Amino acid sequence: MDTDKIFQSKFFRWIIPGVAGIIILIFVFSLGVFVGAKKADFSFQWADEYHRNFGGPQGGFFGEFLGTEKEFANSNGVFGQIIKVGSNDITVKGRDNVEKLILVSPQTPISYQRKSIKLSDLKIGDNVVVIGEPGDGGQIRAELIRVMPLPPPPAPNKK
Repeated sequence: MDTDKIFQSKFFRWIIPGVAGIIILIFVFSLGVFVGAKKADFSFQWADEYHRNFGGPQGGFFGEFLGTEKEFANSNGVFGQIIKVGSNDITVKGRDNVEKLILVSPQTPISYQRKSIKLSDLKIGDNVVVIGEPGDGGQIRAELIRVMPLPPPPAPNKK
């Protein structure tokens, strides 16, 4: 049998594109499965660590079905007092004494009143407002840190 006739036959012309199409479809499907598995893994880890990292509801997500909205912590920021300053992070004690780890990059703007300051200028006891986004391990990646001055003491009560 002549090999030239085999390569020029209609059957062979349809087989090669068909096999190539199947290989491309398998690759695209595998890529979709990989991306979906990564998204599901991230979502699972985030939900698994939510209560520990963000101070979620004390009874879990379905502990008390009604009235639990006020127990959820804000995962995109915190207002509170600095209890620890590290080389590239701070720990802030927020509402209900929940401690949150804040990751600070060199590009994170930190301000006190109208001036910019550095991470090294922050000290334990400073009141801060942090706005950011949740990190993979439950921390908050700071996008903005603002040091708030202490409020004035209350006026004495005159009778």
